[in-house]
Amino acid sequence: MSLRTAVRHALASADEVAADEERHEAAGHRGCVPVSELGDRRRASAAGVLRSVVLRPREGVPTVEAELYDGSGSLDLVWLGRRTIAGIEPGRRIKVEGMVCDVAGRRTVFNPRYELRARAGE
Repeated sequence: MSLRTAVRHALASADEVAADEERHEAAGHRGCVPVSELGDRRRASAAGVLRSVVLRPREGVPTVEAELYDGSGSLDLVWLGRRTIAGIEPGRRIKVEGMVCDVAGRRTVFNPRYELRARAGE
């Protein structure tokens, strides 16, 4: 680590350091675009960590919703017709692909293709 990086980390908040680490981790995935650069109505791939996962029915249909965070922003992932998905849990690293759309001002991908990333030690 360079002196410049060490000083920046010493002066940065814990959230800023965590965001920087997530951006670095997500940038290592081939073909992935930072969440902050995802365009509306475009097919794209992104990678990051799942911050939250909840079961939230939409109009009577079971729905698994997750928030992917890559250090540059958040992307909502919505799987319709599902109550649970094995491996989809908070703290898990994931790479997703799908059509990005805007839902109430938030970037969202419905029924994304996904690839779970290995955890440390796996």
